[in-house]
Amino acid sequence: MAFQVSPGVQVKEIDVTNVVPAVSSSIGGYSGMFSWGPVDEVKTVVSEKGLAEIFGQPNDDNTSREHFYTVATFLRYASAIKVVRCTTTNMLNATSGGSSGLLVKNDTHWNESFANGSGSVGDWGAKYAGGLGNSIKVSMASSSAAFSASNVTTTNSTAAVDGTTVPVAAGEVFYVGDKITVGADTNQYSVSAITYDSGSTGAGDITVALASDTTKGLQVAVTSGLNISREWEYATYFDVAPGTSVNATSKGASNDEMHVIVVDEDGDITGQVGEILEVFVGLSKASDAKDTFGAGNYYRDVIRNQSQYLWWLDHNSNISTTIGVTLQSSGTGRTFSTYSLPETDSLSNGVDGRNPTTAQKNTGYSTYLGDAETVDVAFLIAGPNSADDGSGSDSATVAEATSHINNLITIAESRKDCVVVASPRRADVVNNTSSEQSAVTTLADTLTSTSYAVMDSNWLYVYDKYNDQYCYVPACGSTAGLMARTDLVRDAWYSPAGFNRGQYFGVTKLAWNPNQANRDELYKKRVNPIVTFPGEGTVLFGDKTLLSSPSAFDRINVRRLFIILEKAISTAAKFQLFEFNDAFTRANFRATIEPFLRAVQGRRGIVDFQVVCDETNNTQAIVDANQFQASIFVKPNKSINFITLNFVAARSGVEFEEVYGATNTLAGS
Repeated sequence: MAFQVSPGVQVKEIDVTNVVPAVSSSIGGYSGMFSWGPVDEVKTVVSEKGLAEIFGQPNDDNTSREHFYTVATFLRYASAIKVVRCTTTNMLNATSGGSSGLLVKNDTHWNESFANGSGSVGDWGAKYAGGLGNSIKVSMASSSAAFSASNVTTTNSTAAVDGTTVPVAAGEVFYVGDKITVGADTNQYSVSAITYDSGSTGAGDITVALASDTTKGLQVAVTSGLNISREWEYATYFDVAPGTSVNATSKGASNDEMHVIVVDEDGDITGQVGEILEVFVGLSKASDAKDTFGAGNYYRDVIRNQSQYLWWLDHNSNISTTIGVTLQSSGTGRTFSTYSLPETDSLSNGVDGRNPTTAQKNTGYSTYLGDAETVDVAFLIAGPNSADDGSGSDSATVAEATSHINNLITIAESRKDCVVVASPRRADVVNNTSSEQSAVTTLADTLTSTSYAVMDSNWLYVYDKYNDQYCYVPACGSTAGLMARTDLVRDAWYSPAGFNRGQYFGVTKLAWNPNQANRDELYKKRVNPIVTFPGEGTVLFGDKTLLSSPSAFDRINVRRLFIILEKAISTAAKFQLFEFNDAFTRANFRATIEPFLRAVQGRRGIVDFQVVCDETNNTQAIVDANQFQASIFVKPNKSINFITLNFVAARSGVEFEEVYGATNTLAGS
């Protein structure tokens, strides 16, 4: 109650314990080309293993490896990166209908465009775009008869003992892969091929070629009318044949169950031909079906929510009469349609797509990584800079690389909570003997002057364990990783360069090892050299931002210090919104911010600070305008970039104190 009417005690709590929250400073952001995974959707990746599981292993080509290892090398140093697989030209999902031109980007896209089965693009589609989907096979048994049957009969032809063919009666249907037993023969055989004697499925005999599971062929002579038992190729992966679920039985319905299995037919996904990827037992044809735990069991939705490899696109025409309806119609249980044979489909026509264009990459970054309020990243990693120019060539021109990096700089300056990390083009440093320095500085000269970007000088030669080859990848992923690792071992306001924190991991060699003269020229152009020193490793040997004007912000550690301060303090300041702009609120704000700045000072981030938030900068005019102002002054600590060592020889008998003054004079002259 606002006011007490009669005497009494009213207890209230007022919380003035606000503190500056911890903010993340080590998360990367990347948009590029991958062989698998959702398209135009941000996914958080925490390890190289997770990267390969979500976005697929790199293909045996430079473009694929450059994108993959840009992310993978960052994860050698850091714990998380947000990745977007951007839309690329010709990107397609594999489908069962042989359709071309199908692209299902992600779950949202499927829900908006394909959930109602109106796409007319086949029954099944690979979960993600790419050639990897062409290795997927889907098999489904929608009835007990499809699961197994024992009333298939032979014709009046005769096949000898040890033969490998079984003539069967006209109209009997088999699938390659079916397991059969013939008459009294106790061996089980796999159907490897099917031919029609008369060239027609409607008349004539069918010959089944057998791939024997024994060292011999048939163990019995095939005579007219001999019984054949047929079993679904994947029956052994299920305990029982599909029938009627408990949920359907309770509502008077029948025949709603179906089994679905997903197989790596060519071995491209797992490395093992025929490896089972997923098994779905007892799914229902009813749209309102529930499993024994009360969760939805409609086969379309289960596949959507649980499969890592498959989308449902349409009902199979052989069972489409009642599938997708409710268990009851007008209070009466339904009898769902069945088919007496399994349905098996191999997916095809999946395409990885070409290297993204500059515009496509920019869309990936700006649309999905551009909003600071919804996506938290500390680094925007530029990647290989290459781009599809429409002719199939991935060689980036200077103009294309400039456009890409400057687009990222625009995003970073808008966000104001992250830095862009870029490398030169591949052509600038790989097999460009004696011209590397000129090529790198030419690109650097075209880039926007900003403290929100960092450029290194090199590409790294690393081992590609997935293809057992070595390859060059841009160093920017590792350079961003060094900054993230600096956060872990020290703080964001420490320089990531040098022998203490600037050591690159897993580098076989550099594309170019700049000497002192090269490094001098690079540093003047705002490029941070990467150098291999014999016996001392490969090191980031500079900590400049791309800011061209002399300023404290031309150093990485100062820019990242202010990002941390601004991000943390602005988050804390949100809790002053809609409070009164009076002395109490201003004092509470100062009491929140000053301990945080003292902690940063104690951790060597700043030399001194002062927070001004009182009536001097919150005048009555400011208060009347519903505004609140605070001025935060800080003196950032600086990293050492240049060391001078003065060695002085003194005469015997002379006290060192006597030459200090002269030495200092010489050193300063």
